[in-house]
Amino acid sequence: MFLCFWLPLVALIPMTLGTNPGVEVRLTEKGLEYGRQLGMASIQQKLKTIKVPDISGSQKVSPIGKVQYSLSNMQIVDVGLQKSALDLVPGTGVRLSIGNAFIHLHGNWRVKYMKIIKDSGSFDLNVNDLTIATSIAIKSDETGRPAVSSVSCAAAVGSASIKFHGGASWLYNLFKDFIDKALRNTLQKQICPLVADAVSELNPQLKTLNVVAKVDQYAEIEYSMVSPPTVSNSSIDLSLKGEFYNIGKHQEPPFSPAAFSLPPQINNMLYIGVSVFTTNSAAFVYNTAGALSLYITDDMIPHEFCFRLNTKTFGFLIPQIAKRFPGLMIKLLVKTVKNPVITFEPNNVTVQATGTVTAYAIQANTTLSPLFVLNLETSVSVQLFVREMRLAGAVTLNKMTLTLGKSYVGEFQVKSLDSILHMVLKVVVIPTVNDQLAKGYPLPTLGKMKLMNTQLQVLKDYVLIGTDVQFMG
Repeated sequence: MFLCFWLPLVALIPMTLGTNPGVEVRLTEKGLEYGRQLGMASIQQKLKTIKVPDISGSQKVSPIGKVQYSLSNMQIVDVGLQKSALDLVPGTGVRLSIGNAFIHLHGNWRVKYMKIIKDSGSFDLNVNDLTIATSIAIKSDETGRPAVSSVSCAAAVGSASIKFHGGASWLYNLFKDFIDKALRNTLQKQICPLVADAVSELNPQLKTLNVVAKVDQYAEIEYSMVSPPTVSNSSIDLSLKGEFYNIGKHQEPPFSPAAFSLPPQINNMLYIGVSVFTTNSAAFVYNTAGALSLYITDDMIPHEFCFRLNTKTFGFLIPQIAKRFPGLMIKLLVKTVKNPVITFEPNNVTVQATGTVTAYAIQANTTLSPLFVLNLETSVSVQLFVREMRLAGAVTLNKMTLTLGKSYVGEFQVKSLDSILHMVLKVVVIPTVNDQLAKGYPLPTLGKMKLMNTQLQVLKDYVLIGTDVQFMG
């Protein structure tokens, strides 16, 4: 049923009240329409499970007298839901209405009259102008996951026509109005309980929703709500925490999310706005975990490059290195020393990173002898993209600035190392970063949801993802 696809997005909980969201999600009328289409098929199947009990009794029929009758083995042959609508009720929730529906049944009849005469045959019942209206409440269960229930339901059968076949079917035609009413009442009483059951059956599926999504060995991202959903005439807007945390340790960053709102776009079913706060919280988490560091050895330098990470190469630029550490290989440690800063401007994502580059000579016994420490300021541009259900990226180097932090080999001109370290960043560090960024991190999702016709825009302080969706069986 369509509600199992959309309601969890309306009820991601527990709520963390009083803070601005890092992620905003908007379900548009186009998305609701897709959900309605999915839902009608599910409701139709549910109504086909209606069980009509056998009906028996007696009725006086002139001029025959008392007639004993029974209707049995009644089966639903067809259910049609001709018209349906899913309406947003601003500030309240969702209302589903179905009209001009029909149910066709087939069954058997038997009669006994004048004490000795028996007869039997079949009949067809067409129930038309069936209407159903239900309102659905969304709340949290004791585990902090969404739970749904039907808070109101009304069903009405407009008309019914019954046709008897075979034998003394003319007898039934004499009191068919009575039978029509009995069958209509029986059907009408079962419809709303079935609708309520269909809604309740969503709850086991909703319990599979995980509001904390693991990214990798270092990080997870939380998508709990920071405020109740906002229901308008045209959409449902959800404000999600959208914050990265170290796994097992929820430490808040030294900055807070700024308020932002999504533009009034309606072309896609779903819009997801990811704020710069979310990405900066990721930078904070990875830096805190010590994950933004990389040891670089000579075997990581492509063979076609003319320079090698050894004291001979560096000795050409800093002679004292070759004199003090002849014939040794060199290892570099590149790491951040404070949180990288990510900025979103229209059509432009940049990252400013402050770090160090430490060079070591590798002794024969594998001991590392420090050579120098350079301060490193870098700026990179980021190309963001959506891959499956994850937001991913790739960076390119804009500029790099080196200054001397500490030297263990005497004075030297830092500028002489620019070309080597620039190349190291381009052929080793940037590709390594891109390998990780290409894996991406999970977007808010539900079940087997596939994104289609996805577009991504970088706007001021947030990224807007517009997409249609398809739920795979």
